[in-house]
Amino acid sequence: MQSSSWGRSAFQLFNYVFLIAMSILCILPLVHILAISFSSSAAVSAGDVTFWPVDFTFKSYSFILDNPKFLTSVGITLERVVIGTIINLFLAVLTAYPLSKEVSAFRHRTWFAWLFVFTILFNGGLIPWYMTIKMTGLIDTIWALVLPGAVAVFHIILLLNFFRALPKELEEAAFVDGAGHWTTLWRIMVPLSMPAIATILLFTLVQHWNSWFDGMILMNKPAHYPLATYLQSIIIKLDFENLRQEDIYLLGLISDRTSKAAQIFLGTLPILLAYPFLQKHFMKGIVLGSVKG
Repeated sequence: MQSSSWGRSAFQLFNYVFLIAMSILCILPLVHILAISFSSSAAVSAGDVTFWPVDFTFKSYSFILDNPKFLTSVGITLERVVIGTIINLFLAVLTAYPLSKEVSAFRHRTWFAWLFVFTILFNGGLIPWYMTIKMTGLIDTIWALVLPGAVAVFHIILLLNFFRALPKELEEAAFVDGAGHWTTLWRIMVPLSMPAIATILLFTLVQHWNSWFDGMILMNKPAHYPLATYLQSIIIKLDFENLRQEDIYLLGLISDRTSKAAQIFLGTLPILLAYPFLQKHFMKGIVLGSVKG
């Protein structure tokens, strides 16, 4: 017993040390990026910045934040995230629920499932995709950023597999009590599937927040750019048409590394703030013990 207790204590100590070390390794790159974003151009170019700012300055953030177009792009991105996330989750739940049924309950389930899988393997290409959006009149609107990717097949597959793993007795008990499919879905299946829904929610938030290519292709006016597209246009492509005269002057005072570091941190910050509220739902054990006897 003493040997076993000593071995268990050593194992727990090793786990703590290992997990702390892995956490530090994950945090240090972000700390390094943050330090670069608050450092002067000369200090960054000289390689003097490690994990603490050198010659502390806000010039990189002034370059990004001191522009009305930045706030406009943030508002467009927030609108896209809210609308897109609601539509994505709603369609994923409505599609995954019938596809999770057996063939005896939904005769054409297999045919529809393969139809969705086909869209993962094959697509029409960029030009047909753009022409379809243009012919439907969505170009240069918020719906062009939301509707084309509203049905995410990967999310549907993830959710339908989670639905199929839930105990069948719960659904049968709901039907015995007089509940229909709609009531069973929203009052039983969805609450028990919060781990999967939280995972899909996080994927959708990251996708909408970081997506810049569709904004560049589908938005004709820079004033309609989402945040990722706006940052890409002024920092990576250095599109001076989107800059004011004072922005061009400020761009000469900062380095490419400091501005990109500020961009990375600003782009990561909302996801870092949202993740702690979603992490608790990742624990699959939330559904354990729902069936007794």
